[in-house]
Amino acid sequence: MRPDDIIKLLRAQPFRPFRIYLSDGSQYEIRHPEMAMVDRSVVTVGVPGPGGLDAPLERTVFVALLHINKTELLESPDGSPSRRGKR
Repeated sequence: MRPDDIIKLLRAQPFRPFRIYLSDGSQYEIRHPEMAMVDRSVVTVGVPGPGGLDAPLERTVFVALLHINKTELLESPDGSPSRRGKR
């Protein structure tokens, strides 16, 4: 995946939470645009702890863009789930 693909999702107005799927089967939800930073080849993802988005992060994961298989929007503006994926 290209850096611009993730940046576009992070900068969308209004922001819509999304999930990234990796080649090893793991997945991460991005529920706020400040939960991810995009570099040329890596996305740094903040993983929230039990306190949710208002608490400190539990950990940080470095995800190679090369290993992102697809993204999926988690909810549409009307609150219904979205099935749109991107490869």
